Amino acid sequence: MRKTVIILAMLLCLAALGGCGIYSFSGTSIKPDVETITIEPVVNNALKVNSTLANKMTESLKDKFKKLTSLRDIEEDGDLQLIVTIESYEVRAQAITADEVAAQNRLTITASATFINVLHPEENFEKKSFAAFQDYNSELSLDSVEDSLCDDIVETLVEDIFNASVAQW
Repeated sequence: MRKTVIILAMLLCLAALGGCGIYSFSGTSIKPDVETITIEPVVNNALKVNSTLANKMTESLKDKFKKLTSLRDIEEDGDLQLIVTIESYEVRAQAITADEVAAQNRLTITASATFINVLHPEENFEKKSFAAFQDYNSELSLDSVEDSLCDDIVETLVEDIFNASVAQW
């Protein structure tokens, strides 16, 4: 009997947390009066341009918000507004060997994000920087590994931007 009461109490607490509108099990802390989001198309200002990167990041951001929040994605003037710019796209040598040859290269993508919460401006941030990288064997050409590296890097950047904006981590 006591075990049943404890289980019911725990379920009641979980239901209360999930239904209050401030906390969700996806980790977001979106206030209940916030209903819409506008995600601007990502702009690529990097000197080296990957032609699909900006679109890939835009779609990944939209998918992330769609899957983990109940916000409606609208074209303009959302309660939340997210503006992301790719600032750099760089390949650098890592792990130099004794022969002064790179054993690994590192692809690093840096983006900046501006987050506007029209209804709760205390949550805003401007031009916050995010960076992610992936290493790859220098015997491989960037062209042969670029798509998979970019997919992994975009996933990390989107997660970081999502957490900074609506999870406020």
